[in-house]
Amino acid sequence: METQKAGDWIKTTSAMSEIDFGKLPMRIPTDRYISPAYQARERDSVWMKVWQIVGREDELPNAGDWKTYAIFDQSYVIVRGEDGKLRGFVNACRHRGNVLCDAAQGHSKKFTCPYHLWTFATDGRLQSVGRPDLVGPIDKSAHALIETPVDCFAGFIFLNPDLNATPLNEALGAHVINGLAPYKLDEMVPVGMDVRESLDCNWKVVIDAFSEGYHIIAVHPELLSVIDLEAGKARHGFYGDHGMAVAPFEVKDVKNCGFEQQVEGIRALPATFPTVAEVLPLFEKLVDSYRDDKGVISLPESVTVRGLLQRATRETLVAKGLDVSALSDDQMSDNQGWFLFPNFFMTIRAGEATTIMAFPHPDGDPNRCLWRVTAYMWLPEQVRVQYRANLVDVKEPNSYPYFLALQQDYDQMPRQQKGLRNRRLTHLSLAREEVSIARFHQTLNRYVDDGAVAGG
Repeated sequence: METQKAGDWIKTTSAMSEIDFGKLPMRIPTDRYISPAYQARERDSVWMKVWQIVGREDELPNAGDWKTYAIFDQSYVIVRGEDGKLRGFVNACRHRGNVLCDAAQGHSKKFTCPYHLWTFATDGRLQSVGRPDLVGPIDKSAHALIETPVDCFAGFIFLNPDLNATPLNEALGAHVINGLAPYKLDEMVPVGMDVRESLDCNWKVVIDAFSEGYHIIAVHPELLSVIDLEAGKARHGFYGDHGMAVAPFEVKDVKNCGFEQQVEGIRALPATFPTVAEVLPLFEKLVDSYRDDKGVISLPESVTVRGLLQRATRETLVAKGLDVSALSDDQMSDNQGWFLFPNFFMTIRAGEATTIMAFPHPDGDPNRCLWRVTAYMWLPEQVRVQYRANLVDVKEPNSYPYFLALQQDYDQMPRQQKGLRNRRLTHLSLAREEVSIARFHQTLNRYVDDGAVAGG
C-alpha cells in the first residue's frame, strides 16, 4: 500500500456530483468579451487591484537587474536591490513624470531620468538631481520613486498595482501554497518553449479555453486515447479566487483495453507531452519484466500500466536529483490544472509544468490579447542555464511552431471571438463539464460588479 504523502490532499477535493451548480453563473453575457466599456471596468476593478505574475525570480539574479511590466497604460519597473530584495516602482520620475526605463529589461546600479538627470537608487531613494543650483532646496526623502507591492511564490514574481493590497500569501491562500510547494516550481526553468504572441481574441477566451476539457472531443481528438473524459471522474478544488481541477491521466476505457493497447497509448504521449520521452526507457523496461516467453504482457491485479508509468516517472526523477517524496503516485502521471485569478493557468505534474497567461492587449481592443506560453522542467542546477529557453516574441501570425494541441487551441480561439461579436448572441450557455469557467466568471463578477478587493 502506498505511503500517505503530502500530495494526497487532492483526494479531499470535490467530485462533480458534490458541486452546487445552482450557485454558479451558467449563462455568461457576451458583452464582457467584446465591450470596451466592460474592459474599462475590468481595468479599474480587476487589473488595478489584483496580484499578477510579471516574471520569474531567476530573471533578476543580481543586484541592479531590472525588468519592466505594463498593463494597459500603467508601467512598472521591478528591480533587485543591493540588499537582494526585489522591489516594484511606478515607471516614472518623481520630478516631471518621464519614463525611467524604456527597455524590457536591463542592469544598472541606479536609475537616471533622461529628461533632467534626476537619479534614483535601486531601493527608490532620490540620490541626486541635475544642476542642484537650478533646482533649489528639495526634500529628497519626499521624492522617492513610488513603490508598488511585489512578492514571490514558486519562483514567480507577483506585482499588485494597489498599494493597499492584501499580502500575497493571504491572497493565494494555504491550499494554493501547500498544494504547489511539493512540485518545487521555483527550481524549474523554461525548456523548449517560452513564447509571447498577440491573439485575435479577448483574454478571457484564453482562460475559458484552458479551464475545461470538454472541447477535447472536437479540437484535440488525438488526446482521447490517453485522457479519460468519463463523466464524474474529474475533481475540483475552489480556493478563494483560485481553483484546481484534475482528471485521471490514463488510456481511454482502460477496463476494456488490453495491456498492449494501454502501453501503445503511453508510447504516444511524447507527441503532446514531450517530457514523457525521458521516462519511456524505464517504463519499457518495467513493462518487459512482465512479458512471458512469447512477449505477451501479464500483469497481476496489484499492477497496472498506469502504475508502471508512475513508477518509471518517480524513479527517473529521483535519479535526476529531484525530491518527489511529498508527491503522490497520481501526481507522477496526472496533470493538475491550476488557475490563479485573474489570468494564470498551469498544468503541472511531477517534474514539469506548462503555464499560460493571457493579458488585455496594449492597444486597448477587447477583441485582442497577448498570451504567453512557457514549458518548464525540473533540471539539475548545473545544466539549467544550458537548456534554458529564451523568450520568443512572435510578430508574424502562424509563424511559431506550437506543438499540436497548442496549435489547435491557437486556431480555435480567434474563431470563437468572431462568433462572440454577433450582436444577437447575448450570452454563453455553459455545460456542467465547464464548471471551472463558471467559477472564474463568478469571481470576475464579484470584482467587477461588487467591487471586491484582491484576495477577498
